[in-house]
Amino acid sequence: MVLADFVEQLLNGLTVGMVYVLLAAGLSVIFGVMNVINFSHGELFALGAYFALSITNPLGAETGFWVALVAAPLIVGVIGVGIERLTIRPLYGRNPLYHILLTFGLVLVINDLVRLVWGTEQQQLVVPNFLTQPVAVFGIQLSLYNYFMIGFAAILAAGTWVLLNKTKYGMIIRAGSQDREMVRNVGIDIDRYYTLVFGVGAALAAVAGIVLGGYQNVNTTMGNSVIIPAFVVVVLGGLGSFRGAVFGGLLVGVVQTLMRAYNGTVLADLGEFTLTVPNMEGLTVFLLMIGVLLVKPQGLFGTRGEESEGGEGEILVGGDGGLLNESTKFKLGVVAVALLAIAPFALLVTGQRYYVTVLNEILIWAIFALSLDIVMGYTGLVPLGHTMFYGVGAYAAALVMLHYTSSVFLVLGAAILICAALAWIVGALSIRVSGVYFAMITLAFAELLYSAVFKFEFTGGSDGLLGFEAMMGIAGIGVPLSDIELLVLGYEIEQRIVFYYFALLLGVLSFLVARRIMNAPFGSVLQSIRESQERAKFIGYDVTKYKRRAFVLSGGVAGLSGGLLAVSPTTFIISPDQTLYWIHSGEVIVLTLLGGMGTLYGPMLGAGAFLGLEEVLSGYTDQWRMVIGSIFILFVLFVPRGLVSVPSLVAERVDRVQNEGDPPVNIDDPEVNPDD
Repeated sequence: MVLADFVEQLLNGLTVGMVYVLLAAGLSVIFGVMNVINFSHGELFALGAYFALSITNPLGAETGFWVALVAAPLIVGVIGVGIERLTIRPLYGRNPLYHILLTFGLVLVINDLVRLVWGTEQQQLVVPNFLTQPVAVFGIQLSLYNYFMIGFAAILAAGTWVLLNKTKYGMIIRAGSQDREMVRNVGIDIDRYYTLVFGVGAALAAVAGIVLGGYQNVNTTMGNSVIIPAFVVVVLGGLGSFRGAVFGGLLVGVVQTLMRAYNGTVLADLGEFTLTVPNMEGLTVFLLMIGVLLVKPQGLFGTRGEESEGGEGEILVGGDGGLLNESTKFKLGVVAVALLAIAPFALLVTGQRYYVTVLNEILIWAIFALSLDIVMGYTGLVPLGHTMFYGVGAYAAALVMLHYTSSVFLVLGAAILICAALAWIVGALSIRVSGVYFAMITLAFAELLYSAVFKFEFTGGSDGLLGFEAMMGIAGIGVPLSDIELLVLGYEIEQRIVFYYFALLLGVLSFLVARRIMNAPFGSVLQSIRESQERAKFIGYDVTKYKRRAFVLSGGVAGLSGGLLAVSPTTFIISPDQTLYWIHSGEVIVLTLLGGMGTLYGPMLGAGAFLGLEEVLSGYTDQWRMVIGSIFILFVLFVPRGLVSVPSLVAERVDRVQNEGDPPVNIDDPEVNPDD
């Protein structure tokens, strides 16, 4: 009986694992051939399920399901072709960071389109009745649909392998992944093949979405829920390795299922001590991912080594100089701070107190974006798990307020120190790898923490932490923030406004300290590492030490932003999804690029622009994410240096137009007349 139960769970794991195989196969092929990390792959997965719904509902399950299984992947494949040609192709030759950023923008656009067309309600994709019938084999009873999923996915995976390894098409794309220019030089239009690769990868994701939709349900969050496990699969097996995608998919599916099924099972009773299976669901796969990346960064079956220079192409920073000199920038900064200082009073006079809360959120995210710029814009490291420091800072501050002291100064100090210590540990492990592998290992650590907070009682689990309150003071002398009310010129200055000025002060101080550090020799070394890590090593700098120090500094500043979130008077609960969900790492990268990396003030400007635009658009349309995502995609394509570069771009455009209007110089006229 125990053996039969184990085999049943193993088959359930293989069922889910084969879905991961299809999803990860497309993701891995796209990276292996095109060097593109596609975060929108999960949304293409969801699109397949929703198109299948639209086809199946009018035709009925008996016929519609089979039609959908063919037609929906073709539709999504065509959409994938359009995405590659219109958005991804212009980025070839740039740093892989821009592929990540672009596809994150696509996540916002596609997800909102799905909500607009199909609504937000969970739906069931019906399958033919005979597939739902139970089948008993050797005492193990499973639905026929389980066996269908395993068999169908295995056939598709085998067909994809044959296509890549046994056909002329596969030979050309494998050659292109090795040396794109060589293939182009022999007369083959490799770009067309790349387009087909992306389309095939999108179609495989759609098939996975349809198959899983029939097994579970179809909802608007299904893309986000599978994309992280899909990345775990491709990293475990090896980025770009099809064989690794198959092995990793099966491994992750089986491990997840077994950990869920046997969680808490008693293994042995040793008198007063009982040995049970620990509650490791959600943690095991990320521990596996971290372990593999530390021991073999290229994955179990991968062949690519570490990227010493962070991949092809440079990271485009906001730049120094431009139209404004340092004196003018300083004056503009003073004006900006002065305007921010009087903003609450302007809102009080106009009766728009609500927007003080919006300004508080902007200040918190501005500090968060500043922290990322230290490690990404100045050092050239791209952490996809940066939200771990924001979340840990918030949790640390809340726990200190609940159990030790409410002093806002001690609370924020604890948040900074704890996050700096965490950054030292994570950095010491993560900085051993570079490029895409560094991005992935930080993502794994962030997901590990995200899963861990659900397991512990002291973090409040899924309910989060509540019941904490900050006090403006120290050593028991002070006033709770919620009790502060002042009357100035007839206007009530409440706790939100007091917090605003406190956060503004910390934001300005954080910027000035970071600016002083980045203008010092330490910052110059970081920038040299960003430009050429090998050159920095050659002239004698300990690159690993400098990167780790930058990571610790960045983590500490991010902890400050998380701590501010916890002490804010409008924050009543600290929860995992609010602080540690992976989407926040993408959002802060969006803010940093939108404003302008490598400038410190640019990301803070990006936070104001992004959150301000979000506030305005959300008042007019429920699809505000689609609008913001579209704007962000345009920025990645056409303004990669961010908002801070817009004045220079406009000036260049004006000069170009003026120069085109000048009379042409007659270069045929001799400078000296031979008759003279």
